[in-house]
Amino acid sequence: MLSTSSIVKPLPPEWFVDHDTNAEMRWDATADLGYRTPNERFFVRNHTATPRIDAKTWRLRVFGSGLLGAPGIEQAIEFDYRQLRSLPGYELEAVIECAGNGRRLFAQQQGTPAPGTPWTVGAVGLARWRGVRLAEVLNRAGIRGDAVEIMPQGLDANYVEDGVDHGHVRRPLPVGKALDDTLLAFEMNGEPLPPDHGYPVRLVVPGWVGVASVKWLGQIEVANHSLVSPWNSTWYRMTGPDYPPEGSPLTRPAVKSVFQLAWDACVPASAVTVLTGRSWSGSAPIRQVDVSTDGGRSWQPANLRGPNRRDGWVRWELPWRPTRSGPHTLLARAVDENDTRQPDTVPFNEGGYLFWAVVRHPVTVVG
Repeated sequence: MLSTSSIVKPLPPEWFVDHDTNAEMRWDATADLGYRTPNERFFVRNHTATPRIDAKTWRLRVFGSGLLGAPGIEQAIEFDYRQLRSLPGYELEAVIECAGNGRRLFAQQQGTPAPGTPWTVGAVGLARWRGVRLAEVLNRAGIRGDAVEIMPQGLDANYVEDGVDHGHVRRPLPVGKALDDTLLAFEMNGEPLPPDHGYPVRLVVPGWVGVASVKWLGQIEVANHSLVSPWNSTWYRMTGPDYPPEGSPLTRPAVKSVFQLAWDACVPASAVTVLTGRSWSGSAPIRQVDVSTDGGRSWQPANLRGPNRRDGWVRWELPWRPTRSGPHTLLARAVDENDTRQPDTVPFNEGGYLFWAVVRHPVTVVG
């Protein structure tokens, strides 16, 4: 491993909101983009800093009680970068979204602030990922039939909070999900993974919160029992007055919608403005998106276009000709094929996770 920096790629302010070790994509800068998020525009979520790793010396260690004849790390099975790339390849398109996306809106819309990175709604992106199915690697490593969970772990620096060293980022994943559609990715949108997005190899767990898609993967523990880390026992749990005392674990993100428009944008009166946006769900394709331009008093169905798959998002648009100058509140709400519909409000949780209520987007009509 070579030197580290907080974030490697440039973060021009017209593309990103800088959150120190994290960077939020500006939706108002995406109107000219296609279905996928380009690598240089993709949001960055780091617990520490982006490591610089040499693929020539990189190794993936697979070990644990859930492997045949591999009871401990001392008997780990290793794959190098060349070996991994020689295995049967696989591609998928999937959204990755930080579990805290929308955290700022708990305070802004519901008056219940939560600590953590104050994301608005730009901690999300969609890419075409290429790599090797995790199932391929686990089967070659000799996964046992009684294996229960895996624990992927990153190679970024140990996470230290309030003087406590919590070690490398790691979070358990059920074997069923690991063997289903989880990917060991080494390419992003047709290019080798950029450093900020997990080079040389990362996990991509479609339809799960972003923390499951561990970056800079270095090892995977396979166990025939449940595994625990701070990233599933202390953080990334829904805790608060509306949740059980032990909290609820985070798995799938909820249904969301965003406008590709600046916050407090100015919109001309008596002229047609085509409102555009995107909606997604962690569980199913989007069935319908409705848009309100008057704060929720009336709604119109938006026109959906382009791909519309479970692990992706759908683009939508609606022409709007405002006739009254002054402040307006835009709203977009989606419903997926499982009939999960965005609510007006969501219960508060102490981590500020999974804000999926309808976003109240302010604009001003001028002229």
